[in-house]
Amino acid sequence: MKTTLLALAMTWLTASLSPAQDAAAARSAAEKLGWQLAVHSYSFCHFSIFDAIDKTAACGIKYMSISGNVNLTQKGAVGTVMLPEKAVAAIENKLKSAGLAPKFLNMGVVVLPAKEDQSRKVFEAARKMGIGVLVAEPMPDAMDTVEKLAKEYNIKVAIHNHPKPARYWNPDLVLGAIKGRSPLIGACADTGHWVRSGLDPLESLKKLDGHIICLHFKDLNEKSCSAHDVPWGTGISNVKGMMTELKRQGFKGAFCVEYETDWDNSAPEIAECAKFFNATCAELAATP
Repeated sequence: MKTTLLALAMTWLTASLSPAQDAAAARSAAEKLGWQLAVHSYSFCHFSIFDAIDKTAACGIKYMSISGNVNLTQKGAVGTVMLPEKAVAAIENKLKSAGLAPKFLNMGVVVLPAKEDQSRKVFEAARKMGIGVLVAEPMPDAMDTVEKLAKEYNIKVAIHNHPKPARYWNPDLVLGAIKGRSPLIGACADTGHWVRSGLDPLESLKKLDGHIICLHFKDLNEKSCSAHDVPWGTGISNVKGMMTELKRQGFKGAFCVEYETDWDNSAPEIAECAKFFNATCAELAATP
């Protein structure tokens, strides 16, 4: 009886919250878990980075990650590493004016070659933008250079998986690449690409236990190479199960929404992802 009354009270309290209070409560639950929900700018790659920031804010999401290429206007992508200081300042001012966190949580997918002077430019750009994580798919012969620069700059490198037959499509391949490396080198787990590769995303997360730096988090409509994104919790990827597993692992970091369908009108579906994430965080944060 007491449990029922408490549940009813919590339901009434939640229903009585204003949107701002509800958002604050959701962020509190995520923060308790050590998680940040971010929109990856590539989700809005048909728009300028400034429009992408506005769309993220409209979804009620506080954080962003930035792609390896961005549009400063509606047309014409520019390499993020090559952005002039004036453009970087304008982007950071836009983040602040929109009420988002003033720095991107991570950047990528970026190219990190074996030639140190070329990779150094990427690390230097990340340092100037206050970005602490680079997402990349470095060639095997670049790993020594990547590790050296990661230590020098104290910037993490998260190895991303594109679908099969990409270099790191299977978590076993990521584990092989980071074996014996600094803990600054880990994984950017793209859960949707695992599904497209015929892998179970939950089991793949389990394989990478202790090595996940960030996520390109997705829910897909079906198990196939042609599957597309759907709002979290409505597809076949077992999103709640994955979030529960990440809590068990003690994962701390960013869940990046990289929504790769309905490109011109994906914001409503991204907002639905945020609602599912917030509700699941509240549930997970309330349990031991």
